[in-house]
Amino acid sequence: MAKDVLCEVNSCRYWAAGNECRASSIYVVNNRNKQAGSSEETDCKTFEPKM
Repeated sequence: MAKDVLCEVNSCRYWAAGNECRASSIYVVNNRNKQAGSSEETDCKTFEPKM
């Protein structure tokens, strides 16, 4: 399991200084109905906008 999870999406409620993700778990899915072949073909479902 990954020890350090980095994220540059500072509009996410789990984003922290140093581009760290503070979510307790991460959920990543294919963004199309096929097997992903690159990171561009995936989406982070953990994302929640900051309030």
